[in-house]
Amino acid sequence: GYPNQNRSHFRSVDIWRTGADATQILTTGWAGRYFDTVYPGYPIGYPNATESSPIAIAMGSFVSETCQGKIANYSLAINDPFNFSQVYAGSASPVPAGKYGLELEFLRDAIQNSNAYATGVSQAAKLGKNIATYPDTDLAHQLKNVALMISGGMKTKVYVVTQDFFDTHAKQVQPGNTTLGTHANLLKTVSDAINAFQLDLRAQSLEKRVIGVSLSEFGRQIKSNASHGTDHGTAAPLLLFGSCVKPQIL
Repeated sequence: GYPNQNRSHFRSVDIWRTGADATQILTTGWAGRYFDTVYPGYPIGYPNATESSPIAIAMGSFVSETCQGKIANYSLAINDPFNFSQVYAGSASPVPAGKYGLELEFLRDAIQNSNAYATGVSQAAKLGKNIATYPDTDLAHQLKNVALMISGGMKTKVYVVTQDFFDTHAKQVQPGNTTLGTHANLLKTVSDAINAFQLDLRAQSLEKRVIGVSLSEFGRQIKSNASHGTDHGTAAPLLLFGSCVKPQIL
């Protein structure tokens, strides 16, 4: 948690993904600010011979605010690494002077970079493989594709996956048995997906290259409400997992 906890979904997401204080408004993500120091000038000149893979990948339809830099977002949004559509970059007509020209040139560069990255992602997906058996859930499919791209040779440093529906104000547990209910089912979905992912990495001797972390925008109150759910709280566990993690509680 953090001081002066904000229990709004939207503001709390901003705080966690930007690494801001509760009273501070930032427009860059904590990973994006780090990437700004490592990849100067991005996105101009990327991809290149040294950095041929996307810096970060967000599984889904949206880039990750965590990876937002000063100039551009470092993540590429991917639903299916096997199914990419190339974006039309427009004609090669001269760029007019002024702010419009600068924006047009930036847009053209972004489209060309995205198309180039997409080609590399598709090639990695074809070269990669999955050995473990994954559950038929959205989170498991996301992690399966992450393992596939790592296996295929992607040098991407950060992958972002998401699991929704933890806003359990009601019916979090079944009355009389707190081991059953929506929350237990959600945790099983997360557990089974991560287990398959780790088994896949281990079977391909990739597990020492990967560390995982789980986080949410805020925690839940300890005491249940009258609807057998929990309301917004101030702190929650943040889990790190992988074969290189020393098991402990801090």
